[in-house]
Amino acid sequence: MTVALSPTPVLETERLVLRAPKAADWEAWRDFYMSERSHWFRPVKEPTPEAAWRSFAAITGHWVLRGWGMFVMTERGSDQGFGALGPWMPESWPEAEIAWSVWSQDAEGKGYVAEAARAVIAHAFRDLNWSTAVSYIDPNNTRSTALAERLGARPDPQAAYPGEPPIVVWRHPAPKEAAA
Repeated sequence: MTVALSPTPVLETERLVLRAPKAADWEAWRDFYMSERSHWFRPVKEPTPEAAWRSFAAITGHWVLRGWGMFVMTERGSDQGFGALGPWMPESWPEAEIAWSVWSQDAEGKGYVAEAARAVIAHAFRDLNWSTAVSYIDPNNTRSTALAERLGARPDPQAAYPGEPPIVVWRHPAPKEAAA
């Protein structure tokens, strides 16, 4: 059985192409999920290939169930995925989130996620008609906290969050507010 989908959007930035996940991204996702780098969001302490598969299927299936989802980051001129970010809202989430993960340590520190996140936030507000967006971040995840601050997000201590503490809810400004 094949599920026919309408074309998913592709976002482009100066250095990146952001596209929906595809089967060719599985191995990079699996390797990331199985590494210590993914411990910030993994629901299991001891990762397995089976849990990695379910997680990848959730990211991919989110596009079918919601009509939008997380994009895979690629450099222009390459279709090799090295991270995922974008709109995310599993059934139990109290609010729509802008989530991110960098699968390859080689891609860190180059500003890729900030560049991609700005495009994704603009997409969420403009094309998905979001009026608000948050990112749920473990307070010990200093890299994600620094990114949220760089994007202009601020902690919202009154906001609900999924899961167990500690979680800080970072509220993103609408792109027009961020530009002001």
